[in-house]
Amino acid sequence: MTKVLKLDEIKRLIDSRRLIREIETGFVLYSEGRVVVPPVGFLHFEQPPGDVHIKYGFVTDDHFYVLKMASGFYENPALDLPVSDGLLLLFSQKTGHLELILLDECWLTDMRTAAAGAVAAKHLAASAVHRIGIVGTGVQARMQLEMLRDVVDCQRCLIWGRDADKARRMVADLREREVIQSWGLDLEVATDLDELVGQCNVIVTTTSAREPLIRADQVQPGTHITAMGSDDHGKQELEAGVLAKADRVIADSVSQCVDHGECFHAVQGNHIEEGFILELGNVIKDPGVGRTSDDQITVADLTGVAIQDIQIAKMVEHAARLAEQA
Repeated sequence: MTKVLKLDEIKRLIDSRRLIREIETGFVLYSEGRVVVPPVGFLHFEQPPGDVHIKYGFVTDDHFYVLKMASGFYENPALDLPVSDGLLLLFSQKTGHLELILLDECWLTDMRTAAAGAVAAKHLAASAVHRIGIVGTGVQARMQLEMLRDVVDCQRCLIWGRDADKARRMVADLREREVIQSWGLDLEVATDLDELVGQCNVIVTTTSAREPLIRADQVQPGTHITAMGSDDHGKQELEAGVLAKADRVIADSVSQCVDHGECFHAVQGNHIEEGFILELGNVIKDPGVGRTSDDQITVADLTGVAIQDIQIAKMVEHAARLAEQA
């Protein structure tokens, strides 16, 4: 019989530290060629504006295959509805039976995306992080920051948003959160991106920008940038010259990132060659190919890969089964 879990039930089954480890393992499996992940499906809507991402795949010789749909409809707040929605479906690899429906309302997508950012920072940030910079003020901006607590030893953070009022509200909200209070993180609003990029050596960009926000001349030696926002055609947060300036460019999936990530713009503009791009799973497996000194610039281009959905869905299924047995 197919089991159905709703969001409140799902949230009780996720541990962020374990999730980071599971996503880390998934990236290695992907780079080893042990995961079947077809190209991402996209649906785009104009009136009202929205998009749907469909990701699916499986780990070979495993128990399940997973299909995920996540949507964003950007005028929903005017209707008093959340921007994002979605679900994950977990099927048996042996019979095709639908084993589990996860009505996560896009929360699992947000969590696995934030965990990927933590994995990138863990393996690519300089040994001493003096300030974190968060570009963006949405749900993912907040989750990226909170997930960094488990992998980055840092007590200071700057936040920048195109809407300064939203940035101030985000800082005020975060200061009230237990995870931030127990971390002891000092939060401030950046007056502009020059200030943020100049003072932070771990930067996470989380916007849906279609024009570059960060320029190559702003980026200082020793900086690590995780770019999360370019998950669809036409999006771009970093000037292509940032990738050309970097000592290492790392993609969650090289094939995806050269199709619609930050790497797309850099490769198409002949700023870098595709062969220059490393894959995150290979860096996790062999740290010697990643950052080798604290003055290097590293860029992680994360477009979101189905292995993340597979790993988090399996994690929920396992935790639910244990809870049921208990």
